[in-house]
This record gives sequence, structure tokens and C-alpha cells, in this order.
Amino acid sequence: MIPWTLIETVAVPGQTADQTAELKLLQRDSEFSIQIGNEELMNSREHGSEDALAELSIAKIQNLPLQRLLIGGLGMGYTLAAALKHGRSKVSVEVAELLPAVVSWNQGPIGHLAGNPLNDSRVTLTTSDVTRVVKSKQQAYEAILLDIDNGPAALTTSSNRWLYSLNGLKVLFAALVPGGILSIWSAGADPNFTIELEKAGFVVEVKRVKSRGNKGSTHFIWLAQRPLKALARTPRTPVKKVITRKSRIGKKK
Repeated sequence: MIPWTLIETVAVPGQTADQTAELKLLQRDSEFSIQIGNEELMNSREHGSEDALAELSIAKIQNLPLQRLLIGGLGMGYTLAAALKHGRSKVSVEVAELLPAVVSWNQGPIGHLAGNPLNDSRVTLTTSDVTRVVKSKQQAYEAILLDIDNGPAALTTSSNRWLYSLNGLKVLFAALVPGGILSIWSAGADPNFTIELEKAGFVVEVKRVKSRGNKGSTHFIWLAQRPLKALARTPRTPVKKVITRKSRIGKKK
């Protein structure tokens, strides 16, 4: 078997404040892999679920007048490429990528994998934490796609924890237009996270997808939609307090 060749290693924030983790780009023949520590985050041979993240999201916003997307996490560019493929001709896609090295990889050794989507004029690239981007936006996007961790409980950096909290989900909710969709990729299921999404006001659907067509690992995508109208709450029926008065029965004088 052809051995892996290390192309580059960069330091990223670790799971605690006093640790750092190493993000590595490796190549084996025509295959590429991005790993953090000893864990593989993505592989160029298995990107079916990354494609599905964009395709499923855009299918949910077909009836909205605009298609303004925010993608958190560039990865190998497959989600971005799928968004450009399935979106309308006037779709606009903003990509927020925290690590400049990942941007350089997509402009260099791995750019050809997804067809160099960063070169598309419909794409705006922001080298920043997606958390900072959404905090400053109100009803700015029809879809927000997040693929920055292996799931809400499997974080690549500790700073992402807030994004999946109830407060973070409420900020994401506010950044979407009514009818907009928040889509989150995960390597595993997490029923508790579905509950948190519903608490934030989303209507939630969870999809199982394969990493390679109908084969490969099973991954999960949350499709959390901001309702077109505020969810109606059944009003409580007021309870009337019935006051009974005792009659005084006296003797006639």
C-alpha cells in the first residue's frame, strides 16, 4: 500500500486553553486526508455527506425569493461546490473559514478536488470564526450550513461549544430569515441536541446520509428550519374564581 505523505501541519486551538492540536493535510497517490491529531476529519474519497449538506439545505429554501448562504467551514470545498451546483444562478455564498491554512490548501494542492469553487464569482470568503459572523447578522441568510466539527458533542476546538448552546442557537435563529434553514453536519446522532434546537424555536428534521453514495459511514444532518410565522402557542384558559357567599338566615323579630 502506498504510504501517506504529510504535506503540511498547522496548529489550531485545542480542547482546553493550554493545549493546541495539530491539523494535518496528507496525500496518498490521488487521495487526500485532513486530520486533527490522529482523527480523520475528511477524506477526498468520501464526501457524499458533505455534498448532501448543501443539496438538502437548498431543497428546503426553493420557495424563498433569495438564496443567500453562509457556510461555516471550508473543508475540502465539496459543500461549497454542491451549493453552487444546486443553487440558482444568482445564489450567493459566504464562506467563513477560521484557518488561513485551509484556505491556502483549497487554493493550492486540493483545489482541484471540488473544481476550485473558491474561484466562482458568487463566492465571498471570510477568514474568520463563523461565530463572529453570525453574531453581527439579523435575518441575513436563507441558509446557514455548519461543518466545523464532528458533531455538537465532538468539537475540534473548545471555542465552538457556545455555537451549539441554546444561546448560540438563538443567535443562529436570528441570523436566518423566516423560512430559512440551519443545517448541521455530524458524524453521530445526538437526540439531546435535537431538543435544544426545538427550544431555540426551530422545526427539526434529522437525515441519515452515507459518506460515499449508498456506501460508507453513516453521518447525520440536522435540518432546522425557522418557521415562516412564529409558532402558535395554545393560550391557557383563565380559571375564574367562583366566590360563594353564605346566606345569613336569621329569625324574624
